[in-house]
Amino acid sequence: MRGQFGSLRGALGAGLAIILSALATWLMLGPQSTALPWLVAPLGASAVLVFAVPASPLAQPWPVVAGNLISAAIGIGVGMYTGSAMLAPGLAVGLAIAVMTFTRCLHPPGGACALLCALGAAGGEAWTWVYLLPIAANVLTLALVGMIYNNLTGHSWPHRAPPPVNNPALVRSFHTRGDIEEVLAEWDEVLDVDVDDLDAFLREVNLHVARREIGRS
Repeated sequence: MRGQFGSLRGALGAGLAIILSALATWLMLGPQSTALPWLVAPLGASAVLVFAVPASPLAQPWPVVAGNLISAAIGIGVGMYTGSAMLAPGLAVGLAIAVMTFTRCLHPPGGACALLCALGAAGGEAWTWVYLLPIAANVLTLALVGMIYNNLTGHSWPHRAPPPVNNPALVRSFHTRGDIEEVLAEWDEVLDVDVDDLDAFLREVNLHVARREIGRS
């Protein structure tokens, strides 16, 4: 039942955020509202992350805002410079991933933003920098609604990891945060979970095991 409520919570929040993003963008564009889009498709993917998995490192405010806007700017710039609808999308997506990784704002919908903007700028519609305006309005409104809605419904956003278990009389942890970081470095993989969340999860597991063993004794 709790999982179903969580899914409904995320669905309602995402739907509300998209509606408000369209409204805010339309109001901001004013006379240009018939020439520029009110919504861009990658915003739907961002809404899934922000409202369905708000604890994900990929769904935090900095990745949502910077990842989308940086990628959109890269897409428009590459599209305008190359003028090739065949070449621009691949260059834009690859460059966007590299820049997002370097600036620590990796956000999957950012790749879609880069692709969309590269096609728009290199294609027949010939997008220019003015198209960043509706994208910025979309993204900033989504982030604002996400912050208000998630916190009101019991999900801190930006996400904060649960406090670590600190009860040595009941449970002794066999790892440190450094151990987790070393294992992740050895794996050389990007996991969609924060190190502090992994640490808190492992400590909580140790606590449950200790309680179970005490109950058996």
